[in-house]
Amino acid sequence: MALVEVQVPDIGDFDEVTVIELMVKVGDTVKAEQSLITVESDKASMEIPSSTAGVVKEMRVALGDKVKQGSVVLVVEAAGAAAAPAAAPVAAASPAPLAAPVVAAAPAASGPVQVHVPNIGDFKDVAVIEVMVKPGDTIKAEQSLITVESDKASMEIPSSHAGVLKELKVKVGDTVNIGDLLAILEGTVAVAAPVAAAVAAAPAAAVAAAPAASPAPVASAAAAVAAPAHAPGGSTAGLPHASPSVRKFARELGVPLAEVKGSGLKGRITEADVQAFTQAVMSGAAQTKAQAAKAPAASGGGGAALGLIPWPKVDFAKFGPIERKEMGRIKKISGANLLRNAIMIPAVTNHDDADITDLEAFRVSTNLENEKAAKSGINASVKVTMLAFLIKACVAALKKYPEFNSSLDGDAIVYKNYWHIGFAADTPNGLMVPVIRDCDKKGVLQISQEMGELAKKAREGKLGPAEMTGATFTISSLGGIGGKYFTPIINAPEVAILGVCKSTMEPVWDGKQFVPRLMLPLSLTWDHRVIDGAAAARFNAFLGQILSDFRRVLL
Repeated sequence: MALVEVQVPDIGDFDEVTVIELMVKVGDTVKAEQSLITVESDKASMEIPSSTAGVVKEMRVALGDKVKQGSVVLVVEAAGAAAAPAAAPVAAASPAPLAAPVVAAAPAASGPVQVHVPNIGDFKDVAVIEVMVKPGDTIKAEQSLITVESDKASMEIPSSHAGVLKELKVKVGDTVNIGDLLAILEGTVAVAAPVAAAVAAAPAAAVAAAPAASPAPVASAAAAVAAPAHAPGGSTAGLPHASPSVRKFARELGVPLAEVKGSGLKGRITEADVQAFTQAVMSGAAQTKAQAAKAPAASGGGGAALGLIPWPKVDFAKFGPIERKEMGRIKKISGANLLRNAIMIPAVTNHDDADITDLEAFRVSTNLENEKAAKSGINASVKVTMLAFLIKACVAALKKYPEFNSSLDGDAIVYKNYWHIGFAADTPNGLMVPVIRDCDKKGVLQISQEMGELAKKAREGKLGPAEMTGATFTISSLGGIGGKYFTPIINAPEVAILGVCKSTMEPVWDGKQFVPRLMLPLSLTWDHRVIDGAAAARFNAFLGQILSDFRRVLL
């Protein structure tokens, strides 16, 4: 195996360009023509491909470095006995780099003029990802009309003529090829003829063109991709700052790239940024603009989508002093979800009391034993909470009544054969719901330990998306605060939620006399589309039986 230095190939007239993205690291196995780094000038960006296949042994560049033709990017241990010299350019797909589309002035003409896709090399069926003009715009010769993109490169297609745009023949999402009709112009135009192709057959180079004062050719070892002129008068919202490969990745996931915050150099969006945004949306920690537009606001929503009268607009300051504080991010997100769930789910709540006198005595004695063991150095002390017992009791009830451990999926009910229990945690940033997984396989001590760790992470704002998703049933406990009963809101796509308040000592008739018993208030809210009243009553009754005699969990 030979060590080969991979160098920056011919990149045209650019003297020095900035490294803005590293796409490989030491130890990676790279293929010939695989993109290694992304570089950027003030006019264009491109991915630099590898001239050799092998294993990366050393990186010679870092983010922010300036490179030019001949600069060593990295060192690879080449695969195969014979490796091509690093300094030699990769065999080109075409004999020589092709220049940007150039228009040559011709005698003036008037009347409708058709603008076609010029020669874009060997690329076929490239997608239109941006439309920069609209009917009625005055177009200059060489002004960019659309942006097209393959999986490796992107470029702007300029107009070969000047005039007024009467009709645009393509839209975002269409695919085009050489010779396809793009637009029809009308008026006095300077007829021009495209001289050369804009993109050669570049399987490994990718250039995202940016507005430039004049065409600036950028060549790779295998191709040249130019940045056509973009007239100041042209209308464009601008593409997100990302490479074509990242934009393709975002399209495949359905991610609105314009809403993703880039963590790369100069705010460039990386593949990791797209993945993080997707995870945040899936977990409910973030919303896309489309989601926010469809869902009513947590408060202050107009209500028009529901046929309601408008939300009242009040100048509160005229009644007295006020202080205005913006809602935190978590409250905004949870508020929108709660409002949706409260409106869309036909929820009913059953209230019951469970006798936990014996269970509480057992809990207290267990904690005392754990403390003694910890002082003796036998093991670490784990504080057992009533909520841990309640979780185990709920799992037993969910197994007996599986419709409570299900979800609606269209006209079907999905019954889950796993028992992940979410518990509502009150944090300085708002309500969060960590999830304890596979509670059927864990004992009360392990559940108590995990619950304590998750609650701590929730208070510190360190919960990850995976720790807040996948619950099949949720418990909302106000036991440490007080109250008697309440109506918790179901956490969709779950179909039930259990609310628990502070236990109180009450006189209970045992058939002969009133005796003091510790009673725990239970509030079970359920989705009437999946569960009926009889099932809910049985669930609560069974849950109460388990809590009054925890040995039933073993049955």
